[in-house]
Amino acid sequence: FDYCCVHAVMALREEGIESIMVNCNPETVSTDYDTSDRLYFEPLTEEDVLNIVEREQPLGVVLQFGGQTPLKLALPLSKAGVRILGTSPDAIDRAEDRERFRDLLNKLGLRQAESGMARSVDEALKIAAKITYPVMVRPSYVLGGRSMQIVYDESGLLEYMKSAVKASPKHPVLIDKYLSDAIEVDADAISDGTNVVVAGIMEHIEEAGVHSGDSACSLPPYSLDHSVVEEIRRQMKALALELGVIGLMNAQFAIKDHTIYVLEVNPRGSRTVPFVSKAIGVPLAKLAMKTMVGKTLPELGLTEAPAPTHLSVKESVFPFNKFPGVDVLLGPEMKSTGEVMGIDQDFGWAFAKSQAGAGAPLPKGGMAFISVKESDRPATLEVVTQLLRLGFTIEATSGTAEYLRSHGVQADTVHKVKEGRPHIVDHIKNGQVALVVNTVRTASSHADSLSIRREALNKGLAYYTTIRGARAAVMGIEAILKKELTIRSLQEYHHHS
Repeated sequence: FDYCCVHAVMALREEGIESIMVNCNPETVSTDYDTSDRLYFEPLTEEDVLNIVEREQPLGVVLQFGGQTPLKLALPLSKAGVRILGTSPDAIDRAEDRERFRDLLNKLGLRQAESGMARSVDEALKIAAKITYPVMVRPSYVLGGRSMQIVYDESGLLEYMKSAVKASPKHPVLIDKYLSDAIEVDADAISDGTNVVVAGIMEHIEEAGVHSGDSACSLPPYSLDHSVVEEIRRQMKALALELGVIGLMNAQFAIKDHTIYVLEVNPRGSRTVPFVSKAIGVPLAKLAMKTMVGKTLPELGLTEAPAPTHLSVKESVFPFNKFPGVDVLLGPEMKSTGEVMGIDQDFGWAFAKSQAGAGAPLPKGGMAFISVKESDRPATLEVVTQLLRLGFTIEATSGTAEYLRSHGVQADTVHKVKEGRPHIVDHIKNGQVALVVNTVRTASSHADSLSIRREALNKGLAYYTTIRGARAAVMGIEAILKKELTIRSLQEYHHHS
């Protein structure tokens, strides 16, 4: 968001317009003394912003570059008579208010996962029983996936409703069917109100249900059919035009069995904007700012997004080594504090570069430890077979090892922590393990694998908690073993695409 704010200020300077930055985070570039023309070090609250507007009398206020927090000010500011530049406050509310959003999707004939709105605990239990578990629960207007959770049974839902609903009795809780094993896709578009350019469509490497700020993703998508990508492009354009977006828009989709479900639409710049801008070589935040002060996309020379000939992989960077007590399992609540990017003509190498950049380089050989939940076992066979072909040896916990051996795959058995020593954590401590693949479903097995995850983290091992992540790792390892590393500058990539 800092990147977007700074680029917006640069765009205004190019247009000869003064900028006033309101930001109370001292760690950002946008609060540097020489970034904007004036800087207010104030919190983003209705009262503080209205005071600044009263004093400065600006042409208008831009809300779409600061993430979710300023977006909440759209309706109160416009009610107070402040001019909001870019997408209208009503359009923002249509995308953010869950009931209005459902009407919008129905109007456009787009699909959403089965869902319901609950204002009480009883209502929540009825809805969840109707759409069947597992379900994803979230309050209206959320920040960074806060209070979002995947719930597997009634007792989990009761616990969640007691803790989360108190937070906002006025705002209902949305209960969605959780699309397990679906592929999540993030898309960013820019619009001037009549022309829409879909700048980037990113395929998440982790499945749907992992927060988009935490999931690694690939641009362009590395495994989706061309027809699916084109349909997402069509839906993005329809959504942007219906909402009357001026500036940036982000949407998230889930794809299950070739069906596209719209998860959410954000009429603002998202945290993927810097990544997309770098991947395609187009300064999206700058151009979006110019559309808000009246320029059209054709005037700015953007009629379609460049189609890159290389793959870019974004990987999240986590602060787990600084907080040893935090569980490294990924879910709908965001845990990452930064991100890195790997670029190559080949997906395997792009992924390998992103892993090395994030501090967990892929191993070239050694022992791979596999422990997966029952539903993941068939998919694991393919991963394990490829690892053996690449020269790895395999050890697995009893259930997984038995499954692998019954399908003719060589795997040694290792004790779980509670089964006595020497167990898997001892093996990791002694440096015997090079790669860990560990997926869990229930809360009790989460606790058991927590010690495995922590120890793997201490050792800086490549560690995957999803099968899709493990598949990508195998593609990366294969690329490292097959082909020498090549390095080119961003300019070279953009020059060729």
